[in-house]
Amino acid sequence: MRHRPVALVAMNEHMARRILTTPVRERLADLVNVDSHMVASDFHATRVRQALADAEVLLTSWGCPPLTEDVLARAPRLRAIVHAAGTVKPHVTDACWKRGIRVSSAASANAVPVAEYTVAAVLFSNKRVFEIAADYLVEASWMYWGERFPSVGNYRKTIGVVGASRVGRRVIELLQAFDLRLLLADPYVDEVEARTLGVQLCEIDDLVSHSDVVTLHAPALPETRHLLDAARLARMRDDTTVINTARPSLIDQQALTKELLSGRLRAVLDVTEPEPLPADSVLFNLPNVLITPHIAGSIGGELARMAECALDELERYAGGLPFRHGVEPQDLSRSA
Repeated sequence: MRHRPVALVAMNEHMARRILTTPVRERLADLVNVDSHMVASDFHATRVRQALADAEVLLTSWGCPPLTEDVLARAPRLRAIVHAAGTVKPHVTDACWKRGIRVSSAASANAVPVAEYTVAAVLFSNKRVFEIAADYLVEASWMYWGERFPSVGNYRKTIGVVGASRVGRRVIELLQAFDLRLLLADPYVDEVEARTLGVQLCEIDDLVSHSDVVTLHAPALPETRHLLDAARLARMRDDTTVINTARPSLIDQQALTKELLSGRLRAVLDVTEPEPLPADSVLFNLPNVLITPHIAGSIGGELARMAECALDELERYAGGLPFRHGVEPQDLSRSA
């Protein structure tokens, strides 16, 4: 039998205005007892204290404050956290796991637009769309662009995917529709699983040496910092494109900038160090670089997908069912 748990919305006000649309509020009110207009962006605020004390479930998203031991001490009834976004690392602390609080994330929903952005970047990069469009704007003349860009096109190009994360797997799935060779570097994937995914498993040094495009989908961990360092960037063939929609720490940005300034490599960067880049960064003016302001993940209408995923999880919780997208503490050591 389904019960109606008491819930509290915890995220920043900016996010709440965008994710708590009228349809979301209506379904939320049908599933749980909640004041959807009360948004906890500060667990120490006086107006939030009673709601936190009564809450059995938190509906969280970007901007949720950390659930520290002292916060949890003021939330004796809390049993579950349903996150309407990707990673839970910023707010789900060790204290939550020690309390046995159940956690769910909409990371799988957020992975969809990131993968779509990545696939678009792969196909446009191989087609040399950015360079040809820039040259065409200047020259405004008709020509056979294959002479200027002899390697243009996607047919039988090699795409190196670093990390079989949720996003990485979705990228692989989407790229199967094209005439491409797919390589994968991931220490947690074996040959049997690689065959199931439809990729060729290889070490990362071999992947960067043989790929026309290298796309990063690994988590930010101490062991993945500067995964693409100067040595691995140097192993890449001329005109290789580096795509990063994951975390900026995966690339030695100083080493990458040096390669980009030389014109040897190309890059599509949705994340940078720092973020945002200073206005005078040389990367903004390079013809072989496309920089976007961290837009690959869910924005605009795509937020509805994450909200619906979270509401589905709330419905499962209210019905006494296990989460479909549950997060376990051991998962966090190898995920974003």
